[in-house]
Amino acid sequence: MSAGLGTRLRTGLSRTVEALAPAPDAAAAARAALALQARGMAATLSYFPAWDGEPEGIIAAGEALSAALGEGAPGTCLAIKASPLHFDKDLLRAVASPAASAGMTVVFDALTHVQAGPTLDLVEWMAQAYGASGAALPVRWRRSLADAERLRETPVRLRLVKGEWPDPEGDAGEPGQAYLNLVRMLAGRKAPVGVATHDPALARAALEILKPSGTPCELEQLRGLPMKRSTAVAARLGVPVRLYWPFGPGWWPYAAEKLIERPYLLKWWVADRLG
Repeated sequence: MSAGLGTRLRTGLSRTVEALAPAPDAAAAARAALALQARGMAATLSYFPAWDGEPEGIIAAGEALSAALGEGAPGTCLAIKASPLHFDKDLLRAVASPAASAGMTVVFDALTHVQAGPTLDLVEWMAQAYGASGAALPVRWRRSLADAERLRETPVRLRLVKGEWPDPEGDAGEPGQAYLNLVRMLAGRKAPVGVATHDPALARAALEILKPSGTPCELEQLRGLPMKRSTAVAARLGVPVRLYWPFGPGWWPYAAEKLIERPYLLKWWVADRLG
């Protein structure tokens, strides 16, 4: 199968799933955050717009989520992507102001390597404008060490992820070692660091660096991926768990595409459930 045909098939599948699958909406996301809080877990509610989504839809979803949540789940984060809002500060204000009123922190998902700089500029601007913001740092990018140093002494929440897109100049070495290099760079900071991995050994190594340093830290898990063993590590270390809970019309198409790309995920999930 040619790359072009494969891309067209994945795009067609994504649009078909988007049309047929009921998407979790803002009300469902708010209920999830409240239910997680009752279980002692925090939530990052991540909005996935439709493939042809407009900024107005993202703003409306943020307003609906803020209204549904009220002030019932302090510590909840709203994750968005800056590119669908065109990196525009006025559009971002329209999302961030209702979120701040509901006690939520707006955090930015990682985008492509070329979009990292503009995204981090907005992260710093939002931290100044609203007192808090957040960003994801892909450990596979060479630039992430410098980005971590840049944000180390700021109030920005940082979420360490493997990253979907490779570094154009070559990845920053073996993934586990690159992950721990970033953890060591951030150990001792006052703002939170989220360890976003489902690898129990890596989670343990990272949290055993952060916790003794006094860094506020969490284990962050993605809804739908195996988490039995990794959350057991967090429980043994006394570290809180945050669930990344996607919603919006673009989520099921995205999830379906990733399952096609990584069919081993289903086997991994079953193995995790069986211990």
